[in-house]
Parts: sequence; structure tokens; C-alpha cells
Amino acid sequence: MAWVLLGVLAGFMVPWQTVANNRLRLSTGTPYSASLVSFSVGTAGLVAVCLVLGLLSDATLAISLPKWMWLGGAFGVVALTGNILLFPRLGAVETVVLPIAGQILIGLVIDQFGWFHAPVQHLTLIRGLGAAVVMAGVLACVGRPSEAQAPRGAWGWRAAGIVFGALIACQAAVNGQLGKALGSPIPAALISFAVGTALLLVVNAALRWRPRAERIDERPNPWWMWLGGFIGATYVLVNAALAPLIGTGLTVMAGLAGLMAGSLLVDRIFGRGTRLAQVVGVLLILGGVAAMRLI
Repeated sequence: MAWVLLGVLAGFMVPWQTVANNRLRLSTGTPYSASLVSFSVGTAGLVAVCLVLGLLSDATLAISLPKWMWLGGAFGVVALTGNILLFPRLGAVETVVLPIAGQILIGLVIDQFGWFHAPVQHLTLIRGLGAAVVMAGVLACVGRPSEAQAPRGAWGWRAAGIVFGALIACQAAVNGQLGKALGSPIPAALISFAVGTALLLVVNAALRWRPRAERIDERPNPWWMWLGGFIGATYVLVNAALAPLIGTGLTVMAGLAGLMAGSLLVDRIFGRGTRLAQVVGVLLILGGVAAMRLI
């Protein structure tokens, strides 16, 4: 039970990562610079873990692997930057549930056809029904009462959120194969973060961004805005540690439960509030994923 609670806690932290990165964006000036800082912090944390565990040399073995195994970092850059863009437009709940829909849908495709050398798991009736329940939950979460119309362009951003989730699923599949090739998911996570950091350095150099952290309304920058990368790295490591102990399915469910709870709390704290339809939608998503993962 303690391991499951640890997984729930790790998932609960993820929406707060988006809050931290969004606040970081205000001070650094762009979502790309905020992503760069977040990835850099995560990379530094993973380097420290690899040094302590003696796994740093394992990461260097990735040089000889097929180049597609390096794509996880690029997928992660797009997904993380996308979340920073989505949060101020759609709120924490939709920023969480829309990528989940993308993960579920593309995950079914990856499993069906064995993309990225993933094990083939053909679509079954239970898995199909579970995906349908997840999509129903997503629609319940994003639907708006007629008297409160969605912000202009919201459906475009919602579609983008699903795409970002699809990239997260692709990242997981790629990093899974990378971890298998390296013998551990930890150096695989380091490679993913390092590639993402390098890519963001190029993007920010092209945009001529200069490192800065300006104050907003003359107030000191909060210390917690630097924690996004640390939270992301911690989430990756906790999942890597729990999967062999309690199983991948239960690890996913525990993280998802915490993630949903955290997103509802974030929306309430930051003034968006939560609707009954969103709570119902969250429960539907959890039920659908449970059917797909545990049955």
C-alpha cells in the first residue's frame, strides 16, 4: 500500500510542475526559455542520481544505438512546452485530461502495430471499451455550459493537447526501448532529458533569448518556480522504481489518480473552480484506464 501511495504522490506533483513552469515563463519571457530551465534542472538532477548509483557510464552506451532511440527528448520538449502554453488558456484539469486522451489513443496504435519495437498487444473489446470511456470522460471535462462559452480558439488548443499527449506516449515507447538497451530506465531518462536540453538550447539561441529572470510587478521571483524540472525528474524516477515492485498497470493508475487530484486542486486554488461534470469526467477517465490496464 505504501508503494501505491508513493505513486499517487508522484502523480499529484505533476500539475504543480506545470504551475511552476508557467510562472517561470512569466519571468524568463517565453515558454521555450521556461522549458529550457526545466529540462536543465531535470538533467542536472538525473546526472546526480546516475553518479550516486554508478550508472553514468551506462548512458554513454547510447551513442552506439539507433538514432530513433534519441527521439524521446524531442517528443518531451514539445509536450512540456505545449503544457506551458495550454495551462493559462485551458486550466489545470484540461491541461491534464486532454494529453491523457492523446496518450490512450496513440498508445492503442503503438500496441496494435508494435511501433518503436514495442511489444504487440492487439486491441480487445475490453481495451476498446476502456478507451471509449476515457474519451467520454474527456468530453465531460472539457464541455462547457451554454452560459459560459469556451474561450476563443479553445478547441484548437484542445486538439493540440491531444497531440501533445500522443507525443508523450511516443516518448514513453522510445524511452522504454532505450532503457531496455541500456539495462536501466534511469540512464535512459537522463539521455531523454539531455537531448531535450540540447534541442532547447538551439531553439533559444535561434530566438536570441538571453538568460534572465525578471521580476513581475516588482515582486521577488518565488523560489518554487525553479522546481519544475526537479518535479519532472522525480516523477520519472519514481515510476521507474515502482514498475518492477507493483507492476506497470498499478503504477500508471496510482500516478493518474494523483495527477487528477492535483489538477482539480490546482484549478480550485487558482480561481477556475471545478464543475460536477469535471469530477464525473475524471472518474470516467480513471475507470476507463483501469479497465484497459488492470483487466
